[in-house]
Amino acid sequence: MSFSYISHLHCPKCRTSYSPHKQAHLCACGSPLLVVYRLDELKETVQRSELAAREPSLWRYHELLPIELEQNVISLGEGLTPLLPLTKLGHRIGISQLYMKDDGLQPTGSFKARGAAVGVSKAKELGVQELALPTNGNAGAAWALYAARAGIRSTVVMPVDAPAITRSECAIAGAQLHLVNGLISDAGKIVSQAISDDDSLYDASTLKEPYRIEGKKTIGFEIAEQLGWKLPDVILYPTGGGVGLIGIYKALTELLALGWVQGKLPRFVAVQSAGCAPIVEAWKNKQSESIPWPNASTLAFGINVPKALGDFLILDAIYQTEGCAIAVDDRALLGEQRLIAELEGAFICPEGASTFVAARRLRDSGWIQDSDTVVAINTGLGLKYPHVVQTSIPVLEPGDYLNRRSTISGRQSTSREETG
Repeated sequence: MSFSYISHLHCPKCRTSYSPHKQAHLCACGSPLLVVYRLDELKETVQRSELAAREPSLWRYHELLPIELEQNVISLGEGLTPLLPLTKLGHRIGISQLYMKDDGLQPTGSFKARGAAVGVSKAKELGVQELALPTNGNAGAAWALYAARAGIRSTVVMPVDAPAITRSECAIAGAQLHLVNGLISDAGKIVSQAISDDDSLYDASTLKEPYRIEGKKTIGFEIAEQLGWKLPDVILYPTGGGVGLIGIYKALTELLALGWVQGKLPRFVAVQSAGCAPIVEAWKNKQSESIPWPNASTLAFGINVPKALGDFLILDAIYQTEGCAIAVDDRALLGEQRLIAELEGAFICPEGASTFVAARRLRDSGWIQDSDTVVAINTGLGLKYPHVVQTSIPVLEPGDYLNRRSTISGRQSTSREETG
């Protein structure tokens, strides 16, 4: 049995095909490339039931991943993260079947580990010695760590305002790290110039290599498997570059083609920040591509992407599934982040919190019904964003009386306080 049933690379715009055995980036027409598999052959040789006995990682789906030789797999145990029912929050907002796919529990603290695992593994298979990428933080951290495990050198460029912990991850992995006083789009220009000057650098930028999306799509495989091979009604995804949304949509269409799931695809919801919402505006105007967002700014740094290279693929997934796009403000998502921690004991990232604000508003409008099975994607650990949580904590002196009614906000405390 083949380890992978990869067939070729395909351009979704001009339909040109490329070999998966050579390094490939964008199509000659400028479009990202997508991986195509021999699904008819796979359908005849692999049964869905075989997966249950396999290792609890994303590599359980190896036939639908692009790595052709098992010895090229680079893994830190990524994938198969929990699909958690959020009963208390669901009751409060009127969605009885509300779930969170918690990808904060990945080896690098974010869902970027999926794309890095598969992308770096394929880079190794293709003989890459050094890679470079721009990042808002988490992707650079993940690619730097996985590249280190693979013995591949890495160069990472990120905005100076990116979460500090992601800098540490890159630095400790031995990456060449550079900070730019600007946005991820500015970091991307620097990486593009470096690659044009040195063709030995492998471009690992979002969607400029075809394999990151293949790692991200395993979120879709896992959701289907964890729901007993049934499809949810709605999937909400925090959208910056949108690779995960594109990937989940791709995964579910592959499962339908294999006959491993039946029924209608879930409605996809692209959730963005009000401070950077190019996909939302494009969807409202029924456009097939977005316009660069001016002066982009949001505390949900991972979705601060003024113009996604794969915007047309994001919008197509929304249109094809009768989904929608919605923007939420920073204040609302920070409030939701705190509420989820208080109700459900989950400290999630701001990007993930935005999906629950969106779910709440879509339920209020009637777009989501109580009978719907709804899955919101949390893309990272809240621990990676300590600066967004403002607390005023009572500090006791020896011998002080413990006021059990004092709260973490310090509203009833008269003791000396420590603010973090």
